[in-house]
Amino acid sequence: MKLVVPVRFYPDAAQEAALRVTLDLCNEAANFASSEAYRRRVFAKQTLQRLTYGRLKDMGLSAQPAIQVARKVAGAYATLKANIRVGNLGVPGSKRRVAAESKPIRFRRDAAQPFDDRCLSWQMPARTVSIWTVRGRLAGIRFSCSDAQYATLVGYRRGESDLVLRDGKWFLYATCDIPGVAVKQPDGFLGVDLGIANIATTSAGTRHCGKGLNRVRHRNQRLRAKLQAKGTKSAKRLLKKRRRKEARFAADANHTIAKRVVTEAERTGCGIALEDLGGIRGRVRLRRPQRVTLHSWAFAQLGQFVAYKAARVGVAVVHVDPAYTSQECSDCHHIARKNRPNQSTFLCRSCGFAEHADRNAARNIAARGVAGWAAVSLPDAA
Repeated sequence: MKLVVPVRFYPDAAQEAALRVTLDLCNEAANFASSEAYRRRVFAKQTLQRLTYGRLKDMGLSAQPAIQVARKVAGAYATLKANIRVGNLGVPGSKRRVAAESKPIRFRRDAAQPFDDRCLSWQMPARTVSIWTVRGRLAGIRFSCSDAQYATLVGYRRGESDLVLRDGKWFLYATCDIPGVAVKQPDGFLGVDLGIANIATTSAGTRHCGKGLNRVRHRNQRLRAKLQAKGTKSAKRLLKKRRRKEARFAADANHTIAKRVVTEAERTGCGIALEDLGGIRGRVRLRRPQRVTLHSWAFAQLGQFVAYKAARVGVAVVHVDPAYTSQECSDCHHIARKNRPNQSTFLCRSCGFAEHADRNAARNIAARGVAGWAAVSLPDAA
């Protein structure tokens, strides 16, 4: 399993100047390669590398960084193609999709740059790194991390590390290859319903989130709208700063919720059933206030956190079709819109079963998880 470990990087003034020049040049070269790829419709890694390698070298890059730049561009186009294929950028002809398809991908001056072991080496005992720059090799640059991160780096670091400049601070994002844990045969499934009023509700009845978290979300929405309406330079600067803060807040909350869900599943010996919410923003039709609320939380990130935390402890995870889970009775399986008279109440019009609406949906997801796991396991059993 691949895991990314971020560590703080501490170059001195001269080293930082060299790193900034290097990052600028790498992204200037990436923009050139992206323009060539778009103009000639060449997006494969090897083909794009052969097409641009000589010019990238002429711009001042060494051999391996030039290859990394070409691969970064090819990877960006592969990601764009995948997003278009699954509908994340809208239907053909939509404004967002047309904008993405009608011009080359552009890279910011401070966009992250990958370095492999030929360009960047780690001296773990000294907690320093040596890195290639356009001004020569820089050695002995300090990095810091927690003891747990250090143990992961020492034991499992493999492959590339990304150099990242964020808010004036330098980071290295190291890729670690964690050995896989055998998935345990689940004794049933814990269904997880994702929502707005409650970020996550399990079929066991645990509801994660509530008034405190939603209060922060709504305050952020109001402040963001006020700053956008103001439109001054200082307002835009504050918006950029708050964007980082909101992202950190959402990631922290998602990490906490994911950890609790996985712990509950591991303790009870269950697997985890999640809704497959791919493309939900394009499918769901909501009023404007609800739309803002739906789009302001990273549900996909929460699903990813649950999946990787579960993989580390051998808990099975399946994704199920979420259609009608909020309208279906988990007791008699009668489906009707009137079964859910309001956000929090579920009352079956057929059998009279009553339950909190989110828990009822989670129970339906758990049942579909059992069926999905049986379908996956059946070929192996045969």
